[in-house]
Amino acid sequence: MKCTISAQAADMLKEILNQEAEKELRIRAFVSHAHGNHAHYGLGLDVQKETDECVLSESGVEILLERGQELLDGITIDYDPESDEWSITNPSKGNSGDH
Repeated sequence: MKCTISAQAADMLKEILNQEAEKELRIRAFVSHAHGNHAHYGLGLDVQKETDECVLSESGVEILLERGQELLDGITIDYDPESDEWSITNPSKGNSGDH
């Protein structure tokens, strides 16, 4: 599985992880709702489970992705510091209506 993280998102995710006392926590990207050819995504902190793949992004951030969840493979995580908003899209799935 593959995950791309923008520089702004990587910086913010590293900051979030550095503030955590539990060092085994990782960032989890997940599909909160899927319909048709697109999905709604979310981010959270979690520990790795047997059903997860821990993907090391090019930015050095480890992201937990559920194995077998096709809509997670190829996601791009971005963060806009000016609006304090996250976006997760999946260009490999046509980027149609992803949130």
